[in-house]
Amino acid sequence: MTDYRCDVAVLRLSGELDSDTATSLHDLLADLLERTVPRIVVDMTDLKFCDSVRLSAFVTAKQVISARGGWLSFAGPNRFLAELLETIGLSRYFAIFPEVDDAIAAAQI
Repeated sequence: MTDYRCDVAVLRLSGELDSDTATSLHDLLADLLERTVPRIVVDMTDLKFCDSVRLSAFVTAKQVISARGGWLSFAGPNRFLAELLETIGLSRYFAIFPEVDDAIAAAQI
C-alpha cells in the first residue's frame, strides 16, 4: 500500500518479501518510479522478512531515483532487517530511520 505525505510516497510493506511477492514489489516500485522526482520512504514496520534478492530491487530503484534527483530511504526495520541491511552493507547506501515521520522530516531539511 502506498500513501503520500508532503510529496513523499510512503510504501508500506508487510508480511514477507520473497519469491512469492516479487511481482507485487516490482509493480509497486515501477508505479512509484513513474513520478518525475521520486521521493520514497519504504515503511518496514510491519515487514517480517525480506530476502537479499528482494533488497536488490531497492538498490536498482535507488539508482534510477538518484539519477532523477530523488531519494529512497527505509523506516522502521525490525532487528532482523536492520542487521541484514548492516551485514550486506546497505546501511551505508540507504538512509535508515526509526520512524516514517523521521524520514520525512529529514527530507524537509
